[in-house]
Amino acid sequence: MSIKQNTIQKEVSIKGIGLHTGKNVDLTFKPAPVNTGYKFRRTDLEGQPELEALACYVTDTQRGTNLERNGVIINTSEHVLAAIVGLNIDNIIIELSAPEPPIMDGSSKYFIELLERAGIEEQDAEREIYEVKEIISFKDEDTGSEIMVMPSDHYEVTTMVDFGTKILGTQNATLKDISDFKSEIAAARTFSFLHEIEMLLDNDLIKGGDLNNAIVYVDNKLSDETMKKLSKAFKKEDIKVKANGILDNLTLHWANEAARHKLLDVIGDLALIGVKIKGKVIATKPGHKINTNFAKKMMKMIKIEKRNKVPQFDLSLPPLMDIHQIMDILPHRPPFLLIDRIIELSETHVVGMKNVTMNEPFFVGHFPGAPVMPGVLQVEAMAQCGGVLVLSTVPDPENYLTYFMKMNNVKFKQKVLPGDTLIFKAELIDPIRRGICHMQAYGYANNKLVVEAELMAQIVKNKKD
Repeated sequence: MSIKQNTIQKEVSIKGIGLHTGKNVDLTFKPAPVNTGYKFRRTDLEGQPELEALACYVTDTQRGTNLERNGVIINTSEHVLAAIVGLNIDNIIIELSAPEPPIMDGSSKYFIELLERAGIEEQDAEREIYEVKEIISFKDEDTGSEIMVMPSDHYEVTTMVDFGTKILGTQNATLKDISDFKSEIAAARTFSFLHEIEMLLDNDLIKGGDLNNAIVYVDNKLSDETMKKLSKAFKKEDIKVKANGILDNLTLHWANEAARHKLLDVIGDLALIGVKIKGKVIATKPGHKINTNFAKKMMKMIKIEKRNKVPQFDLSLPPLMDIHQIMDILPHRPPFLLIDRIIELSETHVVGMKNVTMNEPFFVGHFPGAPVMPGVLQVEAMAQCGGVLVLSTVPDPENYLTYFMKMNNVKFKQKVLPGDTLIFKAELIDPIRRGICHMQAYGYANNKLVVEAELMAQIVKNKKD
């Protein structure tokens, strides 16, 4: 059963302070079109540049999950992303007036409440879900941390935490269904050990920290010097340690709040995979480093599987467009018209077909006695499919010409020979703007991927004398 994508109904905003930068920040959630995913937008930078929330952009995990691309930096992204995943939102813009989202109380609670005020809206597109078919694991041999995901009929997460201290000990937490995130996980606050707090204070970090947004576990004796540092940093004169080993600033929501917060971090970090997961995640001694490394591994695996997955079409059915209808749209003509049929066409993708015969004129010289379809013509055929996609957006396609602008990551996997039937599929990477079509294209023959490329083309009005 297909599941529709979701976004929010209206934009909503909140103010706060970044935990490590100490900067005041405005955060605004905005609705986004289908297939946008999660995007951060820095409103304080020229041009308001955007950064996709993807694992490939993780640059540092020392004190949170930090992203960077082309000089655009987002720090401590995990709590915001966990809230978005926890409400099953697929597409959203997260605007920030500073590099770091507000820490609030150190959990996802306030972001959940804000998003619920915005309302959830169903969109007219199917959600992409990666179904785990076998166990996938990643282990850090140095720390003993490990994350694995195994087949399940829904997304669930278990965290097993062992900090090796008497104060905190071993804790477990489980989220059976993402629909329980709000009630079971969202309010779990970030935490730290006293020795970590001292190190951060000595390095002029946690400028936005106070005793309302972090649970502090006391694993060292509180010296007079440490007391002075904490009193100054947290603006509190009298600091004491409770019987359960935490500073007297907060009362635990759950006895295993630390494990629940680690689970929250796992959900936020795995959001960087870029697609929803259908599987059971088990994380042992998780942290941002192993979480994001696992997300990178999953992201790469999914990309490879998607690329190599051969689409299946019933070629005996009447095509959406035959050769005559294609020539009504494309300016190309034989012998340079390299697609015979259009099988599917939507606002975001196109599927075309070409029958490769020995009568192709290029086989005369490529190569005598060993005919092989030139790779450059395979790319051209994919681009012509993209031309159909972009020309279908104008009312008079016969008055336009299509021009190549760019091609990247072109790869040829298999030879294409006389008698092969080529199936091309091209999907938009970005929405079509000013007649420019930016797409990822694949070509298949004999149930194998034979060619792939990232292509950009533009349609231009044909100025006839």
